[in-house]
Amino acid sequence: MSFYFAWRPYVSVAEKRRNAERELAKLKKRGRSIAPVRIEGRTIARSFWGQAWCTNLERYSDYENRLPRGRSYVRSGSVVDLQIGKGEVAAKVAGSELYRIKVSIAPVTKARWKSICRDCAGSIDSLVELLQGRLAKGVMDRVCRKGDGLFPSPREIKLACSCPDWADMCKHVSAVLYGVGARLDEKPQLLFVLRGVDENELIASAGQDFPLSRATPGAAKVLNDTDVAALFGLEMADTAGSDGNKAPKRHRPKVSKTASSDSPAASRQLKRSKPLDRSKLPAETTRPASRKRQRQAAQRITRVAQQARA
Repeated sequence: MSFYFAWRPYVSVAEKRRNAERELAKLKKRGRSIAPVRIEGRTIARSFWGQAWCTNLERYSDYENRLPRGRSYVRSGSVVDLQIGKGEVAAKVAGSELYRIKVSIAPVTKARWKSICRDCAGSIDSLVELLQGRLAKGVMDRVCRKGDGLFPSPREIKLACSCPDWADMCKHVSAVLYGVGARLDEKPQLLFVLRGVDENELIASAGQDFPLSRATPGAAKVLNDTDVAALFGLEMADTAGSDGNKAPKRHRPKVSKTASSDSPAASRQLKRSKPLDRSKLPAETTRPASRKRQRQAAQRITRVAQQARA
């Protein structure tokens, strides 16, 4: 029986889910890589980029009458496969049978992308913040702005579905477009892949239009080697080619290589290199009087003895 000129029989949500599960099992059995869209509850998108995508769809009057049925389909799990690539979305939706959907989206023009990067220059510091939508409201409003932002307009989108519905946006296509918003919750970078731009360029352009504000420290705030040595109590090594005043080097006494460590000369040289505090030595270790003084004392004693005998 043909349904091209008559209403198709009503299919309940439970039946749609069973059909989706059967089709998903068939595709997996064939070894196909499947990426179904799973919606928990009634909220289709929860992240910034997912919600912004869905909001962009709903603000175009061209899609207004065709979107509600799509929301019902994507919530029921009818989108059994959704693949996002550069400028294209390929999907399979389970309804009365398995339908193939293709959504082609024109890439962002170079002039528009450069304008977005220029307007956001110096405001985006982190790719993580960009993908999570945690930026200033003005920046996000510029990226999502209608007409010259990152999101496509209806004239930049071409829709195709294998179902017999004559409308360009049937409920299956609508479900796929909402499925894109749900997928952006998991992988927000796919939006940039879909529009054919590199999100890193938004960060690479940050600060290019502004002079460098980080000044070099003044000379008064820089410590030289002498100040560092005095601060930490260290002896700094002289750097090669330095023009500053060099501190006098401390020389260790050199010991002759020919003199053995047991020779008297070597012993005297080692003693001179390390002076001793004689006040702390015992009395018997002090140096005796010189021989000259000893002779003079002996002569005085002899003269006194001779005078006593006379």
